Formats: sequence, C-alpha cells, structure tokens
Amino acid sequence: MVLNISNTLTMICGRVRVARRLSLAFGALTLERDGTGVGTYTRELLSAMASLLPECLDVSALVQAPSADCLPAAIEAWQVPQSSGIRRAVLGKLPVPRVDVFHGLDADLPVSGPRAKVATIHDMSVFDTPWAYPAIRARGERLLVRDSLRRADAVIAVSEFTADRIRDLAGVEPIVIGLAPPSWARCASPAEIVAVREKYALPSRFVLQVGTVEPRKRPDVVAAAARGAGLACVLAGKNSDTSAAPAGAIGLGYVDRADLPALYGAATVVAYASEYEGFGLPPLEAMACGAAVVASDVGALPDVVGDGAVLIGGFEVAEWADEFGDLAAGPAELAALRRAGLAVAQSLSWRDAARRTLAVYESVGLWARTGVA
Repeated sequence: MVLNISNTLTMICGRVRVARRLSLAFGALTLERDGTGVGTYTRELLSAMASLLPECLDVSALVQAPSADCLPAAIEAWQVPQSSGIRRAVLGKLPVPRVDVFHGLDADLPVSGPRAKVATIHDMSVFDTPWAYPAIRARGERLLVRDSLRRADAVIAVSEFTADRIRDLAGVEPIVIGLAPPSWARCASPAEIVAVREKYALPSRFVLQVGTVEPRKRPDVVAAAARGAGLACVLAGKNSDTSAAPAGAIGLGYVDRADLPALYGAATVVAYASEYEGFGLPPLEAMACGAAVVASDVGALPDVVGDGAVLIGGFEVAEWADEFGDLAAGPAELAALRRAGLAVAQSLSWRDAARRTLAVYESVGLWARTGVA
C-alpha cells in the first residue's frame, strides 16, 4: 500500500489546529541558487517539500542571507551572514527558536531549540579519505558528524553505501533516502547542442568530466584515457581552467547551468572517475541529460547508476581508454547506453524523496508531541 504522507499530515493537522500550530525548521546553510552537490540536495528537496507541507506547519530554514530568496515562498528564512569553513560550521551549531522538528540538511544540528532532530549525512569521506581535505577541516568535520550522529533522533543517509559506513563507524542505524537528478537536467535540442558547441569551441568528439578538478576525481585518468582513445578531453567546473587540470585537457571553468544539458548532449562520452562517492550526482545528472556515462565502480555509484552506465573497477588508463574507444566506435552501443541512462534517471524523483523525508519527521514523533493520538 502506498501511503500519501501529505494527505495524512493534513488530516492530523485538522485535529490539532485548535491546540497549537506545529513547527518544522531546516538547517540549509548550503542553499545556493546554482549550488552543486549538497547544494543541489538542499535546493531540490526544499522545493519538492514545499508543495507537500500541510498548512498547519510553520516552516522555516536557516540560510545564508544572500540565499534567502532561493527559498520557496512557503518557507520563512532565518538569515545569518554569508560565511564558509569554520565560521559556517559554528553558525550551524548555534541555538535556534523552539521547533517541533529540525532537519539538518548537511549534518549540522543546533545545540538547543528543537524538540526532535533529524540529520542527513551525505558521505563519510572525512573518515574514509581524510587525505583529500586540509587537516584542520577534516578534524573539524569529523567532530561535527560524530556530534550529529550522537544527538540526532533520526539519521538519513543518501545511499546504502553511506548507510553502511555510518553503521560501521558509529553504530547508528540510518534511514536511506536516495536523491534524484536536479530539476534543470533534461535532454537538450539539436539546436541547443550546436549553440553550445559554438559558444565553447568544442571539438567534434570528446570525453567530458564535470566537477571540481581535484586528485580524488582522477581527471588525470580521464585525460590520459581520452588521449589513448583518440578523443579530446574536456573538463568543466572549479579549477578546470587552471594549472590543476591535466596537461592537454580543455578546461572550460565554471559553465552556466543553462548550458549543461547541451554540453552533456554534445559529449561523445561523459566520464566520472571518482575514487570515493557517498552518492554521486554528476553521473546521474548526465544520464538525465541523455549522456553515455562511464564511471568508476566505487562507493555508491553502482547503486546510483544501476544499468544506466558502464562501470570500471580500478583506474588503469588502458581499461578506460578501451571503453571510451569502443563506445566512440559503436553508434548502436552508444545510443543504447544513452537510453539506459535516461531510463534510470527518469525513475527517480525529488517528490518521492520529499514524501519519504516527511515520513521520517512523523517517525520522530512530530505529531505525538502535539498530544494527538
């Protein structure tokens, strides 16, 4: 039986309206208009949640002041100054007004205020790959995550892989609620693809990797494998147009989000050679744009992409080059992989994630705290 959580909550609200209004708040310091990764999760979940929330809920979100206008109209902004690093972590721990449920969308929970607390954990990378972070940041984030896991009444993990790591490292039983492609992800028209090719002076055939250029994402493997397959390598994202990018790669830097569907559509193959992923949104967004995706067989990626992408175990350049070359030389195989990826992406929705998240709020006693049976 499929439970319609929104209707159930509305019915319960009708029974408690005479007593007092209920309150829900989000820790949404990662909210940004064009944010990626956790920023995408925050933006898309809040947008989907807004259409499901019953009228008897007073809903607020702790956000950085420049991002307040990114909130849906149904959610009130608790604004704090724009910040990053340690300062932002401190802001996320400060006391908040008394609310029935507080949901920290990126692990952080206030020291006081909520009657019940829910924390979403995206990955355990600061424990599993601490070498990828500055030492002070890794230590600080480990403390933050441990504190949230200890104090949360419910923990949401974005994948079975992350849930397993939480169980192993903290002995906590999380609830798994997967993510979905961002709302902007779609198949671009042929005209849009032509326009993007001209705008960025793209080669006719190329392997694309989107995301911050950092050692953990192995752009060196993608660039070398593309070269071995006789294809150009195009990188897009932070540091992709700096000396951090591998030699010979075409770095586009930050790309306008409006251009991403056509950029994915223009690529012969989209690669994602990450060494660690708690979920892995970039390959999923590429699949939603109709791209043929080749990804590393690590972390949550096998569960996320399913049979919608080619998975490669390890980072041997020759193996990646062979896969790139085979797909580039096989139009039928390339088209089949594009269709498979699109089917997987279209099976996922933020509305479903929002419904399941509302059920978590009910599980921590949101309605019981009103005195309603």
